[in-house]
Amino acid sequence: MNLTLLLLPDHLLLAGIFLAACFISLSIGTSVGTIVALVPVVAGIADKTDMNLAFMAGIVVGGAFFGDNLSFISDTTIAATRTQGCAMRDKFRVNFMIALPAALMVFGYYIFRGMDVMTTHDIQSVEWIKVLPYLVVLGTAIAGMNVALVLILGIATTGVIGLLTGSISLFDWLGSMGTGITGMGELIIITLMAGGMLELIRFNGGVDYIIQKLTKHVNSKRGAELCIAALVEHRQFLYSQQYDSHHHSGTDLANDIATRYRVDKRKSASILDTFSCVIQGIIPYGAQMLIAAKLASLSPLSIIEYLYYPVAIGVFALLSIFFEISQTILVKTRAGGYIPPPTARLESICNIQTMKAKDI
Repeated sequence: MNLTLLLLPDHLLLAGIFLAACFISLSIGTSVGTIVALVPVVAGIADKTDMNLAFMAGIVVGGAFFGDNLSFISDTTIAATRTQGCAMRDKFRVNFMIALPAALMVFGYYIFRGMDVMTTHDIQSVEWIKVLPYLVVLGTAIAGMNVALVLILGIATTGVIGLLTGSISLFDWLGSMGTGITGMGELIIITLMAGGMLELIRFNGGVDYIIQKLTKHVNSKRGAELCIAALVEHRQFLYSQQYDSHHHSGTDLANDIATRYRVDKRKSASILDTFSCVIQGIIPYGAQMLIAAKLASLSPLSIIEYLYYPVAIGVFALLSIFFEISQTILVKTRAGGYIPPPTARLESICNIQTMKAKDI
């Protein structure tokens, strides 16, 4: 924390945190790992600068979804491209034209907002050995290590250094871990209850009913793209899991809709991934929000009003549908048309015939 305040000038502090979150999430391909690595840091910075902690946590969560949406190793990117049958680099080009303007706009706002930031407490000298746990967490996260292993290494490194420097005792260390485990237990219970309730909705036909209503009046390419966006949004609200939103009937139906109405598969993959991140970034019961709120000792609802990037990318994604902003990229890439392999074309024809038969 002291190192961050020392390296970044006050007026670039907010923009620097957002940029760091974008870079880390793009490198490691996970928003959860980025949040775990940075929220404890910004919590300390908020105390030193008298900034709103919920606002600072919102910066990290927003930046975390930037990389989650664009990274080649993100599970949402892999799932979206595989289910829609397009190359990752092509989907990246379409997504980049949506994510970049949104990120630049939010980045500019943080620069403007940062003009009023001032460190209200004296910056203490940097104890370099105490910086090591943060470096271990950031380094292992960027290296792509499993999030659970990152956390275990961070806990172990913190405990060892704390014991060596006399900052904490063995029982304080164990007590802190116990407090953290108890708190995460509450988070797990909330997640299980929400998942159970939503599974009851699915079991009783609620999900199928919504899907049927969403696809009933689709009669154009633009309407098909909006339907795919609404489809993934509704699944995110129900299941609150990014990866799951690309599977089951929702993904199959999105692929059928894209084929039937000649939506470029790179565009449909981009819509799936982008709107998944949008909704996952603003629902208070999503894993990212729950973890960020727990690490910052806040309510998820208090962070939602400061989630500027998920809202911004959602707006730009809608604009790309209404005004075909990404059409230029689609035209330049492989002459603008998605040409599936023979097996995929045969499968698509079967799907179209099935859907027509259902309509009849």
